[in-house]
Amino acid sequence: MQQVDTTQPYELVYSLCEHPYLGCLIEPHIVQLNPNGGYSLTHRRIFSHTASEYAPVLDQVDYKLIGLLEEIEQTNIIKRYHKKPVRPADFFAKIFDTKFYEYIRPKIERRLVQALELLKEKPLFLMSKDGYAAGQRIEIAPEPASVLFHFRRNGEETRYFPTIKYGGQRIEFMYKDAQVIINQQAWLLLENVLYHFDQSLEGKKLSPFLQKRYIAVARATERKYFETFVRGLIEKHHVYAEGFSIETHQHDAVPVLKLLYVENGTSQLQLNFRYGPYLFASGGENKVTVRMQYDEAADQYTFHRIKRSLQWEEKRMQELLDRGLYRTSALFSNLEPLANGDERVSVMDWLRDQNDELSRLGYEIVQEDPHKRFFFGRTELDLTVKEGNDWFDVQAVARFGNYEVPFIQLRNHILNNIKEFVLPNGEIAVIPEEWFAQYNHLFQFSEDKKAIRLSKYHIGLLNDISEHTALTMDRRLEQLANFDAIDEIDEPKQFNGSLRPYQKAGYNWFHFLKKYRFGGCLADDMGLGKTIQTLAFLQKQKELAVPGEGPMTSLIVMPTSLIYNWQNEADKFVPELRILVHTGIGRSKEPAVFEPYDLVITTYGIARSDEELLSAYYFNYVILDESQIIKNPTSKSFKAVKSFKSKHRLVLSGTPVENSVADLWSQMAFLNPGLLGSYHYFQQEFVQPIEKKKDEEKARRLQAIIKPFVLRRTKSQVATELPPKSEQVFYCTMGEQQAEQYERVKSEYRNAILENLGDEKTKTPQIALLQGLTKLRQLANHPRMVDSTFRGESGKFESVIHTLETVLRRGNKVLVFSQFVKQLVIFKQYFDKHGIGYAYLDGATKNREEVVKQFRENQDTRLFLISIKAGGVGLNLVEADYVFILDPWWNPAVEQQAIDRTHRIGQTRNVFIYKFITKDTVEEKILALQNRKKSIADTLITTEESFIKSLTQDDIRELLG
Repeated sequence: MQQVDTTQPYELVYSLCEHPYLGCLIEPHIVQLNPNGGYSLTHRRIFSHTASEYAPVLDQVDYKLIGLLEEIEQTNIIKRYHKKPVRPADFFAKIFDTKFYEYIRPKIERRLVQALELLKEKPLFLMSKDGYAAGQRIEIAPEPASVLFHFRRNGEETRYFPTIKYGGQRIEFMYKDAQVIINQQAWLLLENVLYHFDQSLEGKKLSPFLQKRYIAVARATERKYFETFVRGLIEKHHVYAEGFSIETHQHDAVPVLKLLYVENGTSQLQLNFRYGPYLFASGGENKVTVRMQYDEAADQYTFHRIKRSLQWEEKRMQELLDRGLYRTSALFSNLEPLANGDERVSVMDWLRDQNDELSRLGYEIVQEDPHKRFFFGRTELDLTVKEGNDWFDVQAVARFGNYEVPFIQLRNHILNNIKEFVLPNGEIAVIPEEWFAQYNHLFQFSEDKKAIRLSKYHIGLLNDISEHTALTMDRRLEQLANFDAIDEIDEPKQFNGSLRPYQKAGYNWFHFLKKYRFGGCLADDMGLGKTIQTLAFLQKQKELAVPGEGPMTSLIVMPTSLIYNWQNEADKFVPELRILVHTGIGRSKEPAVFEPYDLVITTYGIARSDEELLSAYYFNYVILDESQIIKNPTSKSFKAVKSFKSKHRLVLSGTPVENSVADLWSQMAFLNPGLLGSYHYFQQEFVQPIEKKKDEEKARRLQAIIKPFVLRRTKSQVATELPPKSEQVFYCTMGEQQAEQYERVKSEYRNAILENLGDEKTKTPQIALLQGLTKLRQLANHPRMVDSTFRGESGKFESVIHTLETVLRRGNKVLVFSQFVKQLVIFKQYFDKHGIGYAYLDGATKNREEVVKQFRENQDTRLFLISIKAGGVGLNLVEADYVFILDPWWNPAVEQQAIDRTHRIGQTRNVFIYKFITKDTVEEKILALQNRKKSIADTLITTEESFIKSLTQDDIRELLG
């Protein structure tokens, strides 16, 4: 291959060649032209990286072709599919095998077909045996050719061969040195012309006939051959037959739903289509389906070609999917109903609900088991309640179409989960799934086996049932239409504090929801006091409660990190409220333990593991804090809390919509089941139009539906009611391994320091005490500050990240202060890993001005990590309205300086300060000491040393106790 002289004329040609291992390929070559304009023997293979040298003769299609053909060049293929470097000769000699060829050849052929589409106007040659690129000129036939397969059956055998027509003329291709160059979608090289075909055709259907006139099939083996090969060929290709017949049919199709019933299991549906006498499963890929018939007496084969309307079939399938079914797998056409949130919908319930509509749309419902006839008609339950002295009599009638059945007759079915009930005409009614869930406890709590009678004690359950039946969601929404204004309710007597006007409005709103028996979401911004509004409301409930008139105990479920905050707020504002913290290994497993308490506090983790226990009790309120945790309707947390029974429900969340409008559904399904329809409907009706099409009308409609049940106030809306700055302490719990490490280190220092405490002769070295306390503070924050190999959880780290995410999601700016640079580094690593932008400042930062400017002016930098020593003075950061202090300082004045970075002249927003304290550690004790020694601190304490000096022996014992 000589060098082409680019100062002389040259041309780009494409060369069809035979690779000894990979089969037919096409290569681009530059060929030098002779003075007379013909091709010389000088040519060079061209690649993407050398193409620019020959730019004058290339167009856009050439560049595309060069790139495409380069992908199937041998070195590229080896590089892509064999990761270790290897010479092509070694690869083909030692590694390449038939399996690799069968894997790679279809990929090569896909590229070749793409190339041939683009090559129509380009010079194409057959490479000569000695590798010359411009050997024999070949043409691409502009029109596709057609193939007809012939069968001739006689008394001895069936002969089979294809004929090819091009431009209406039959062309001879047998014994002509023709070559199939692409198999997947056949391309045939015949007498220097490349032919392609007007239908999907594999090259191997032609290959046997390049050197053979026909294939003969003996009578002994013909039956199987006809059933498989011939039938398949008739489905896809034009076939001419002698000695057997091919009939084509066109019928109107009927959609047929087949019930595959599994008693006490998961039943399914199958969509089939009936074309005349033929039944086909949905999901066919061929427009024609062929069925073979053999008449033994006449020795006659008939092939029936049934034309199918695949588009129409797909529409029927989509019709079912739109009505709440889904395909159980990509392979099979079996269908099941989508779950309605966390509640599974059975096939029988779905068929019952859709029965009238299906028959209107022309569906036929067939049943697999000929011995069972199922009833799919309208099914209803009528309930009335009569009150006696100490009990309630529930009279209930179940209606199945025209049949009325006293509900008590279904007692055994409901209690033992027996789904099938035989009607007087022998048809089998399948009891609706929700009856088992809703009415199971009616029979459970009724002692009378022949009637449904409940004691007055069960009024709460009865209220629930009457709401399920008489007072449906629609009825309650109707009542709401007459609503005028929210009543003003007095604050509770036993409430230490007073509610700000917007908090009072939230408190009144809780009462409004209760009056109308609705659940609601308090979605105030973080820091506006959702906890206080809720506690004030619960205290009022206690003061209004009449013993015996319904449940008294309420339940709050929250993330673990918030347990202590709720406890502390409750101690401070509503000390009269009797509270049970239902956490820890020793917690009770008996529902009766909840009875004496006004409020039970637990975590989402325990809600999941104690689901059975908690759902066995009937609460007054079930309240979810940080309710966005249940946003996924398939999550275990959602399933658990949905099973809890209560008279009322509330949720609290600063971010009810975290990522998607879809987040709303499960929170609303928990609060007001049915308000937003099924999850599938909500996705189609609201989520997709709002998020994908930005449909403002749908967004407005959704807003109107949820408006009465969501109360949201932002910081800016209530700014005038807020103090200029408000502080809140967040208590965090240590992770298990963190607590173990902390206790171990505490014991070591305690033993060393306390032993010498009372001894006058040996003064406790201040340095040892300072060292010990510093190490304990670091462990309380994150053990990685002491031990870089630590892999467990830090309770504080998790809590800070969780709180930060909530604040950042709303676009606020945050200052994060720590005394420990090591602690800031741990946060930096997390933010880097998760792609969260931040500014950073510690004592070693040289470009302070740039860093400050980045935070102040860049909208994407909403986080500023600052070492408390480096950032205590001289910074003006009024852009921030949240300050996180990660570790308590000996000297509160230093913390104050940090807070003053943002809370200063020029700050127009209210500032929230969050201090993070690890429970049961030296941090909590420092906080208490800070408060005790506030007056001394204000005047004397300026350094750690002076703080240590100010500690008495009792202080030291307390810190290390």
